[in-house]
Amino acid sequence: MYLQRLSLNNFKNYTEAEMQFSDKINCFIGNNGAGKTNILDAIYYLSFCKSYFNAVDQQNIRHDEAFFSIHGYYRSNGNEADQVSCIQRRNQKKQFRLNKKEYERLADHIGKIPLVMISPYDRDLINEGSEVRRKFIDGVIAQFDPVYLNELISYNKALLQRNTLLRQFAERHQFDRELLRMYDQQLEQAAAVIYDRRAAFLDNFVPLFTHYYAFVSGGKEEVDIVYESGLHQAGLGQLLEAAVERDRLARFTTVGIHKDDLDLRIAGFPLKKFGSQGQQKSFVIAIKLAQFDYTRNIMQAKPVLLFDDIFDKLDDNRVEQLIRLVSNNSFGQVFITDTQRQRIERLFKSADIDHRIFEVEAGRVAEA
Repeated sequence: MYLQRLSLNNFKNYTEAEMQFSDKINCFIGNNGAGKTNILDAIYYLSFCKSYFNAVDQQNIRHDEAFFSIHGYYRSNGNEADQVSCIQRRNQKKQFRLNKKEYERLADHIGKIPLVMISPYDRDLINEGSEVRRKFIDGVIAQFDPVYLNELISYNKALLQRNTLLRQFAERHQFDRELLRMYDQQLEQAAAVIYDRRAAFLDNFVPLFTHYYAFVSGGKEEVDIVYESGLHQAGLGQLLEAAVERDRLARFTTVGIHKDDLDLRIAGFPLKKFGSQGQQKSFVIAIKLAQFDYTRNIMQAKPVLLFDDIFDKLDDNRVEQLIRLVSNNSFGQVFITDTQRQRIERLFKSADIDHRIFEVEAGRVAEA
């Protein structure tokens, strides 16, 4: 499946834009702030029903406008194009449609258009807290596992209700352990599925990651991703029972799969403290390439791949290696942003691969 055409209205800094794409590689060239990344974010919307960068949909509406719309036309195996649309009006519910039929639940669309995005913001996987790393692993698995997504939704709903109850107990100076246990059972049931599937995912994912790290970095450092979870030691029911007094005092649930984390390591040490900038960038790119490989293997389809301004701080040899890698038949459609037109032109001068180059300036885009 590939994105044949994209139409934008009032999305971020675009009043109106229309683009026709190559089914292989598409490059957007322009200065910082011109709107290159906004195009990638629109493509991301069509896969995940949300922005990669801003969780508040209405803030993605162009200033002083009433709505934004994103329309993508996807082709697969020569079939007629499917139209995917996202429309957000101010102070209204977001609408998401496939061939003009609106989804009842956004979750029903997740996984239909597999996609992997690589961005400078991915450094947050290293530098920010455990929530960012959990969101990453949840996002990967949810693309191909609707049971996992449903259990995650159920878990988060029960967690919110349990935390609300704990706060009410504290405010009313009362405590009802049996009432709390009702939510414990809901959490335990969902957590068992989530934990098992996270562990199975990482068993298969880490070897792919180490392979791509060696490719991207050219280094010989030993790298690893270790799954950290309280459920390694006991089932969630036991953990909740042991932590009930701590939860009562804290007024929130202190144990569970919402506390899981990924320990990112290089040469046996924490990457955040001991990895250089180059090692950290290579680490993140390798994670995302492994995500691509894993998703492709599971779904038997090549995800759309978005490269947002990732060439900075990579030497020319590594950049050329990446382009050669994504040019082979193992990869599908690729979108790239860069500030340096000369670099892009040089890369494709010797590469015999179908591609299109677009110039972006102040919210306007035109094929070069």
